Amino acid sequence: MRRTKQALAAFSIAIATLAFALASHAVDRPVPNPSSDPSRYFAIDGDTLQHRQSGRRYRIANIDTPEVGRSAACAAERRLGERATRRVRDLLTRAETLQLRRAGGDDDYGRAVVRVLIDGRDLGGILIADGLARSWRGYRAPWCDASGRLIL
Repeated sequence: MRRTKQALAAFSIAIATLAFALASHAVDRPVPNPSSDPSRYFAIDGDTLQHRQSGRRYRIANIDTPEVGRSAACAAERRLGERATRRVRDLLTRAETLQLRRAGGDDDYGRAVVRVLIDGRDLGGILIADGLARSWRGYRAPWCDASGRLIL
């Protein structure tokens, strides 16, 4: 009986170690076969990129940007979201290199969750510094108050 418990404990530790190793392997690794050519990517909005040839979408992990179009809760959110989208498109146009680094699995919409480096600079950090995004809080917080003003 004692050997069975010891064997079960050792097996549980081995499984936990393997699960941890597999999970940590997926994070902060280059995305397989990404193009480092920024012109091959398109900004859907301020925190989503799409690879032009494959159609694969990527969610920028460390930020939240305002929604655009009908998804925006108020006109102020929509305007700021459009500015964030234009800024990402401008950065992609001017960039020489783009790196995607896995920051987790896929989100609920099937987008690979990644950190994006443009010419070695963190895209999320650029957008936060420009006042066009905020740090990701683990959930989507509202951008508008009840009277339609931005919550920053």
